[in-house]
Amino acid sequence: MKKLASITLIMILLILYTYVVAIQNIPSNIVIFEGEKFSINKLLGLTFNIESDDGTLETVSNNGKQTLDKIGKQKVAINLFENFEVKKLSVDVIPKTTVIPVGNIAGLKLYTNGVLVVGMSEIEGIDNKKYKPFQNCGIEEGDRIVLVNNSYVSTVEELTSKVNESEGKNLNISYVHNEQTKECSITPVKTGGTEYKIGLWVRDSAAGVGTVTFYEPSTKMFAALGHGITDVDTGDLINISSGQFITSKILKVTKGESGNPGRIQGSIDSGNEIGKIYKNTKFGVYGKVDNPSALNIDSSKEMEVALREEIKEGEATILCSLDNQTTKEYKVNIEKIYLENNYDNKSMKIKITDPELIEKTGGIIQGMSGSAIIQNGKFIRSCNKCISK
Repeated sequence: MKKLASITLIMILLILYTYVVAIQNIPSNIVIFEGEKFSINKLLGLTFNIESDDGTLETVSNNGKQTLDKIGKQKVAINLFENFEVKKLSVDVIPKTTVIPVGNIAGLKLYTNGVLVVGMSEIEGIDNKKYKPFQNCGIEEGDRIVLVNNSYVSTVEELTSKVNESEGKNLNISYVHNEQTKECSITPVKTGGTEYKIGLWVRDSAAGVGTVTFYEPSTKMFAALGHGITDVDTGDLINISSGQFITSKILKVTKGESGNPGRIQGSIDSGNEIGKIYKNTKFGVYGKVDNPSALNIDSSKEMEVALREEIKEGEATILCSLDNQTTKEYKVNIEKIYLENNYDNKSMKIKITDPELIEKTGGIIQGMSGSAIIQNGKFIRSCNKCISK
């Protein structure tokens, strides 16, 4: 009996764990197009009720799919056994739109919101002793320093100036850790005549090149990369205050091989500004184009954005640039579609089938993420989960 009771308890705990994980994995916000089906995996006992303006509820169909035609925000209450609300979900329904697939390489410069901590090290004081001024202050790699003695800092130079001005006196520091602002104090150590240090390695910007996915003429908005830009040291998504979108030159294409993903090498030196970057998200980089001509956009290629249910497994094309200012469509095959995935940028699995593209790159290489995918005359997402051949 005890063994049976133990097995029963374990089964109950596993079921509870499954539900807890499933509920946690349901995003708090989903963005879909007008007329697109709100689609989510359902578990036995979970119901999804769409709240209307008058307070009435409409239960999502049993297969977890519901077409939403009303533009704007809609609230969805997630209930367990219809009586216990376990989560609120916000669904942004946006109008159908048209975009121009781009596929060109461009340069991106991002400036952090505050100063990003990328490392820590012991320092040697003027007395030849070793110090760790940051010890026990609570700051970790990936945190952002935003205030020093109640003054905002946005660059490495500003932070360095504040540290040197302290002349070894306590600094009150405000920093952001896991989206929460915290405070601590650090006493700088004198390392030279007028030089003081706190033992933190910091960075205030990042730069690189990537593929521009699309340009939306009605709003002048652009999207690039198909994934977010993360810090090379911390691996965290960079929280930006601003950014520049500039022209670039392709210097070299390194073909991908086994154990080497390959990459597109580019230069942003002397680049002309195309526009401003406003958002760095896990789905890509977004901003506004001020100089559309710098992108060599072909306005005759404007097309509708496909709804998820319009995307089919099978043939499609990828639009990318492997030569300066020249884009070309190459054949690909959509191997798998992740319709219920609203959590990250993994919406499709793509196989490169075009012999010319395989010859040039070996498949998908670094720098091609964000290349536009086109099927049946419609833009269907950027390339962000691909296999070579």
